[in-house]
Amino acid sequence: MRPGESKVSIIIPTYNEKDHIVGLINGLFASIPQPMEVIVVDDDSPDGTAGLVEGLKFPELRLIKRKSRGLASALHRGVLESKGDIIGFMDADLTMPPLIMNRLISKLDKYEVAIGSRYVEGGSDNRASLRVYGSRAVNWFARTMLGDHISDYDSGFIAFRREVFEYVTLSSSGYGDYFIEFIYDVIRAGYKIKEVGYALHDRRSGTSKSAESLIGFLILGLRYVIRIFSVRIHPNSFVQPK
Repeated sequence: MRPGESKVSIIIPTYNEKDHIVGLINGLFASIPQPMEVIVVDDDSPDGTAGLVEGLKFPELRLIKRKSRGLASALHRGVLESKGDIIGFMDADLTMPPLIMNRLISKLDKYEVAIGSRYVEGGSDNRASLRVYGSRAVNWFARTMLGDHISDYDSGFIAFRREVFEYVTLSSSGYGDYFIEFIYDVIRAGYKIKEVGYALHDRRSGTSKSAESLIGFLILGLRYVIRIFSVRIHPNSFVQPK
């Protein structure tokens, strides 16, 4: 059950998501009860994503337009602008269902953090084989280095109570690797985490920002490995145990 009358802030970073963004926003407002705000942080998409968001008439829909690019920095900006007691992160490509986000939010009466997971009961990863193998390898390495508390360290699909920021900072650097550091810091701080299974499928159209080429995919994987080593060897000194 959603904690009390908590306001929810859903933060969606976008870059060239004109094929998906309207459907996602409509789905969120249809699936998640008010009070809720949706914050779209658009990194100067040349395909007109921002214009489509501006054309929607939801009072609690906000658009932040930036000239820079970067997933972690977009989420960081969204958090600074948000007003909710509960914060959610999700991709704009419709691979993360709004109904599952509502389920994540409902777990926050007993947990401080809820993660949409491909690797627990009820979850599956149905993308192209290369992406599945890459994600499983990253998660195996993360569990080996950081502990087996979490099955899906690179999910990126999450809802959490704002109070988490009393003890944990959110890095503004990196791509999906920011999530591994954030979850590791949440564990170190002593927060309770619940993983909720969901089925992830490839995006319906467009190109994944994390796999535009094989070389790019390998470079991104290396960045994940470096980030895991970094947070294990030099943990964030700003994290304070509860």
